[in-house]
Amino acid sequence: MADRLQCAFQLVRYVPDPVRNEFVHIGVLLREEGGRLDVKFTKDWRRVRCLDPDADTALLEGMEADLRERLNAEAGLPEGERKLTRILDESMSLNVQMTEPKGYLAESLVAGMEELMRMYVDAPKRERVSRLSGRAAIQGAMRDEFERAQVWNLMRKQIRAADYTRPGDPLRIDAGYRPNGVIRMFHAVSLDPGVEMAKVLAFSSASLRAGVERVERAQLQLTAIVEPAAQLGIKPGGVEEQAAERLELYRFGIETMEEHQIRVLTTTDLPNIAATARRELRLE
Repeated sequence: MADRLQCAFQLVRYVPDPVRNEFVHIGVLLREEGGRLDVKFTKDWRRVRCLDPDADTALLEGMEADLRERLNAEAGLPEGERKLTRILDESMSLNVQMTEPKGYLAESLVAGMEELMRMYVDAPKRERVSRLSGRAAIQGAMRDEFERAQVWNLMRKQIRAADYTRPGDPLRIDAGYRPNGVIRMFHAVSLDPGVEMAKVLAFSSASLRAGVERVERAQLQLTAIVEPAAQLGIKPGGVEEQAAERLELYRFGIETMEEHQIRVLTTTDLPNIAATARRELRLE
């Protein structure tokens, strides 16, 4: 017990209606006494959507990245407590609140964060596995692999296409990073039950690529991460008419994206993608 770190934690709550005081915990801020800090939000937004079907989860995901960047930039500077309070006040929206700090003894910052997320934020593992599907499941797998490779915090998240295309473009690319003169972006695209998401990404790819070249003076490599066909119960050569139609749609979605110069990989390729990111970001 003597070797444990003295820390303080705060819970991040989503409160759609302050009058009714209904909320769901969506993240944790953990701070080592006089030292490092970290913030982490949930990967599963379904409980938020159950509470508020109109919740802007893309905005919440972007808030996590912005909050982490600003907090780390101020870490260790004089008047740290006042700076921390100011950043939290500026970063939190009207529907997002922080609880009061509470003391906590952690084995390490990483282990403490995992324990607090498990205790207060994440659904039980059995429930989470059964509920995650489609794009949410792909996003979760992406984040898991990038975190395992220790590159997630170094990547841009919820990249606004409008920064490269034109105002009003609602598309946000899940994650990306820049090694040398290339910008790599990764986006979860579920082909279950249809190909609408694939068509949206394909439609946007040319203007996004041109915008990156114009704004960043760099080439864009856009990668779509999809489910393996077998995960959707699609087996080539199947005799059932429904399975054949689903396989046809699956292939159409992939071919549509590839025709627009989008690299298409599946979740089984994520360990290799994360390992490449780790090398390119010079962590080994």
